[in-house]
Amino acid sequence: MSETTDHGFSHLPPAAATLGHVFARPKALAALCVIVLAALGWLYLALLIASAGGTITGSSAAIVQAFCRPLPDGSWSVSGVAIVASMWSGMTLAMMLPSAAPMILTYAGIADTAARKGEHIVSPFVITAGYASVWLGFAAVATLTQIFLTRAALLDAGMESASSLFSGAILLGAGFYQFSALKHACLTHCQQPFPFFFANWATTPGGVFRLGLKQGLYCLGCCWAMMAVMFAVGVMNVVWMAALGVVMATEKLLRGRRFTHVIGVLLALAGGVFVLTAFAAHWPGWMS
Repeated sequence: MSETTDHGFSHLPPAAATLGHVFARPKALAALCVIVLAALGWLYLALLIASAGGTITGSSAAIVQAFCRPLPDGSWSVSGVAIVASMWSGMTLAMMLPSAAPMILTYAGIADTAARKGEHIVSPFVITAGYASVWLGFAAVATLTQIFLTRAALLDAGMESASSLFSGAILLGAGFYQFSALKHACLTHCQQPFPFFFANWATTPGGVFRLGLKQGLYCLGCCWAMMAVMFAVGVMNVVWMAALGVVMATEKLLRGRRFTHVIGVLLALAGGVFVLTAFAAHWPGWMS
C-alpha cells in the first residue's frame, strides 16, 4: 500500500473521498479481508452441501454420493480428489480465518499508526495471504490423509466418521495435545502477536508475507490437532465445524491456560468413551 495522508482524496467528490479515507486505513481493510474470505469459505461449503442435497449434519455422505465417491477398486478419480481438496480448503478458510482476526487486526493497528504518519505500509491482504497459504497447505495434507484413511478402512467412504476405536484415538490425542508445551508455546504467539510484530516488523510485501507465514505456522502448531478432530466427528459436519471454530477463536481471545485445559479434558473424556464403546462392541465380556 502506498503512503497515505489526510489530504490524498481532496480532489474527489465528498462521497468518494469518504470511501477513500475508510479503505486507506489498514484496520478497515483487515476487517474486510477476514469477513470476506471467511464468508466465501462458508458460502462455498453451503453451496456444495445444497447442490448435493445434504443437510448440515448429513452433508458429507450426500457430497460423496453426488461428487466424490471412490472408484470400485478403491482408487480416487482426479475430480473426486479435487472436490475433497476444495472441501478442506473451504473448511480451513471458514474455520481458521476468524480465529486469526486478532493477529491480523494487531498488524493492521500498527500499520494504521504508520499510515497516519505518512509512512509506507503493506496491505493486510498480504499478511493474510501468507497466513492462509499455511492452512491451504494443511488442507492439501488433510486431503491426502483422508484418502489414505478411506483406503485403509479407518474412515468410511461416506466421510461420516472414523471407526469408534480410531475416533477415540483421535479425540484422546487432541485432548492430550491441549496440555503440551508446544501447544501452549504456539498459543501464546497467537494470543499475543504484538511482541512478534515488534521484533520482526517488515515494510516490504515479501517481508510481510513471511510474517503471515510465520504466524500461520504458529496457528498450525496451536490448532492442527483440533482440526484433526473432524476425522473423528465427521468430515464436513457443519455443526462440528462451527463449534470447533468457536473454540479455536475463543482460545486466542482469552489469556491463560484454563480454557485450553478444560477443552483438553472434554476431548479426552469423549475419546475415552469412544474407546470403551469400541472395546465393549468387539469384546462384550472384556470388563467382566
